[in-house]
Amino acid sequence: MKKILLLGGSAQQVVAIETAKKLGYYTVLCDFLTDNPGQYVADKFYLVSTTDKDAVLEVAQKEKVDGVLAYASDPAAPTAAYVGEKLKLPTNPYSAVDILCNKDRFRAFLQDNGFNAPVSMGYQTIEDAMADTSRFRLPVIVKPVDSSGSKGATVLHSWDNVNDALEFAFSFSRAHRVIVEEYIEKKHPYLIGGDIFVLNGKVVIWGLLNCHRDTRVNPLVPVGKSYPLILEEADVQLVQQTLQSMMDKLEIRFGSVNVELVIDKNNRVWPIDVGPRAGGNMIPDLLGKIFGADLVEMAVQAAMGQPVLTTTHKPEGCYATHNLHSTTDGIYKQIVFSGELKKYLQEVHLYKKPGDHVERFDNAAKCLGIIFMKFPDIATAENILSHIEKHIDVQLMTE
Repeated sequence: MKKILLLGGSAQQVVAIETAKKLGYYTVLCDFLTDNPGQYVADKFYLVSTTDKDAVLEVAQKEKVDGVLAYASDPAAPTAAYVGEKLKLPTNPYSAVDILCNKDRFRAFLQDNGFNAPVSMGYQTIEDAMADTSRFRLPVIVKPVDSSGSKGATVLHSWDNVNDALEFAFSFSRAHRVIVEEYIEKKHPYLIGGDIFVLNGKVVIWGLLNCHRDTRVNPLVPVGKSYPLILEEADVQLVQQTLQSMMDKLEIRFGSVNVELVIDKNNRVWPIDVGPRAGGNMIPDLLGKIFGADLVEMAVQAAMGQPVLTTTHKPEGCYATHNLHSTTDGIYKQIVFSGELKKYLQEVHLYKKPGDHVERFDNAAKCLGIIFMKFPDIATAENILSHIEKHIDVQLMTE
């Protein structure tokens, strides 16, 4: 039986373990958290950090694995590529994966290869960053070089709170390094996000989605996705050309790639984040409904060097997800949906139970659950999604 090494066993990564087992593979899991749910699903579990490249390599050698997959994990993606190259397993180039997982290197790559990139600079100390503010035009965004889900990110419209923003960003950086960059204003209503899937170097699934935000908690943190993409066709083509060119230059051969981009008023495409992994918040599940494809199965097959047999159909329907969240801290009681919203609910995935502690949603890790919706048309979707806080009552008990 062939073996696959999976890096990360969180609730959102269990699906990759289950899919690999369904495909007939022996599953080996690495995760540094003792309470990860994946350990109860995998055939074998090692309490090893997915960012410890050499420790994971040792596990891979011991188990004689045939493939390695960091599903929906930015921190583990370089490790997967490192192990893949060392053991000559199917992989994307480690150098390319390392660029995509490090925000200041990614900005340098964009500049060196003719892509649009905001003025940016990486720093290892608060003092160096504070002394360099004259380099930038406001607004700017301050964030860790190595985090995802908008963890540690702040948009500044003045320099008054720059020290707080830098401390916040450093607190989320494993490498203790942050990046400051000019904030690009988009001409379209929603940031462009989602996942693309690459096979043999070519994008075969364009899972481009509208990214929704909740300005009441943090305008940078995703609170949901919707489809179809609200963007002019000419702009869609520009985005596709940009992303395919990037895959070509980085020599990305296969797998899911999570993307975030904007187009400015001068019709220039600005890549914001491009991650060599499936998106979180169940983006592959949403794309599965839209394209009729099992993107998790595709990711496993590609990581194992097997033919990707999953078929797709022409994208159709009007779908959305929403990340259930709270604007305050408290103790979880229940979530009540309006009668109007219930008409369009397809699935409800809750991560909390009554009595659990809840934190204000200032980064993606504090999500309470995810709902899937299907609408009859774009107008209905826009009507619900633009006022979704009126349709979802997150009820907390006081601590």
